[in-house]
Amino acid sequence: MMITAENILLIGSILIFCSILISKTGYRFGIPTLLLFLLVGMLFGSDGLGIQFNSASDAQFVGMVALSIILFTGGMDTKLQEVRPVMVQGILLSTVGVLLTTLLTGTFIFYISEWNSTNIELTFMVSLLLAATMSSTDSASVFNLLRSQRMNLKENLRPMLELESGSNDPMAYMLTIVLIEVISSGSELSAWHIGQGLFTQFVFGGIIGYAFGRFAIWLINKINLSNSSLYPILLLSLIFITFTLTDFVKGNGYLAVYILGVVVGNAKLAFRKDINTFMDGLTWLFQIIMFLTLGLLVNPHELLDVAGVALLIGLFMIVIARPVSIFACLLPFRHISHKARLFVSWVGLRGAVPIIFATYPVIAQIPGSNQLFNIVFFITLLSLVLQGMTIAKVAKWLKLDLPQEKEGNDFGIELPDEIDSQLHEIILTPELLKSGNRLADMHIPQGTLVMLIKRGNEFLIPNGQAELHAGDKLLIISENKSVPQAQ
Repeated sequence: MMITAENILLIGSILIFCSILISKTGYRFGIPTLLLFLLVGMLFGSDGLGIQFNSASDAQFVGMVALSIILFTGGMDTKLQEVRPVMVQGILLSTVGVLLTTLLTGTFIFYISEWNSTNIELTFMVSLLLAATMSSTDSASVFNLLRSQRMNLKENLRPMLELESGSNDPMAYMLTIVLIEVISSGSELSAWHIGQGLFTQFVFGGIIGYAFGRFAIWLINKINLSNSSLYPILLLSLIFITFTLTDFVKGNGYLAVYILGVVVGNAKLAFRKDINTFMDGLTWLFQIIMFLTLGLLVNPHELLDVAGVALLIGLFMIVIARPVSIFACLLPFRHISHKARLFVSWVGLRGAVPIIFATYPVIAQIPGSNQLFNIVFFITLLSLVLQGMTIAKVAKWLKLDLPQEKEGNDFGIELPDEIDSQLHEIILTPELLKSGNRLADMHIPQGTLVMLIKRGNEFLIPNGQAELHAGDKLLIISENKSVPQAQ
């Protein structure tokens, strides 16, 4: 069955519906949700139920739109106060780490391609190109796994990993594009050319992302729209303008939208709750669409032809290239423990980004590009299964896991950013009630107000004479930033 304008809505809806239902079952067994979306696409594809989809350019466009949204949302969730202590480490991992991974993996690929027992014959440049497409960790996979599994980590590892995965795509993208140009033109690889391209990508991506971030904050806080639902849509338009404008001036659009998200996420913003709810839902939708699209694009029977060599390359990246790159980049930072370095090495997840980057050689008609695409796809499956399903277990084994900090409150109430107050919860104990069991007896500090009382599943409106019980939860609003203590 071919996907056409007449049936795309029906087919797409069925695929999304099945993906969500299957993900609920897979979550119980610790299977990464994004892997399940990819497998659903393969199940319904050409070697499964027969849906024909073979447009690499369409898949690339879907990936571009999806990654723009995913990286922006990941940026919004990145807290600068948590990232600042690991800023240097994160930048080193996302630049030098990507370059080292490309060089090590590319050399290994070229070496094994000369073995008579393998079915690939690649030049050194094509070997580097294959390595470059897989050299960055996948932001969608890292954000999704760390947050869906509610992982909290010691040594400030979580913000370091999220910063790395959110900012290392530009380096991998630039290496991929430069190597395609070198192979297509037959010219020599120039360090000056790579350096100049990286400088342009990072500078324009950073400046435009920051400028549009400040503009977005000003616009959303100042403009007075008739419907609050229009604010997240307005912000969505700015995301795509930022990406396309940056790409037009040869900057890196992925870096720009990530910085846009960081700037917006760390500022006081009107209608933040509406925006967060909208963007979270949209991020999940496009993650599903992107992985389904890539699953439909691949022909699973072709993976068997490259399974042996792809397994060798994948294991080399996981066991040697990634750890060597990580330990080299983190060598100056003596305060980072060896256990932490091992864990960062293990969280080298591949996902949609390498597959999308692997479509560039296909579109550029690089010789053997279909074989490269299949190798990247196989290694992505290997990474999601081997690393994605064991991240939580490895964190516990290395004793780096921490209890997840509670977010929000049990009352489902949030304050707008413009209100300079803070909400807290207090659970009443017999000691707190020894002076009396009414609010009037508790001597609540000045500037503090009890908004609601939760008793079991019941919510009560408080007043001074309200009778309180041990175990009641009080929702308190306070003018200051310190948690008020009941007397």
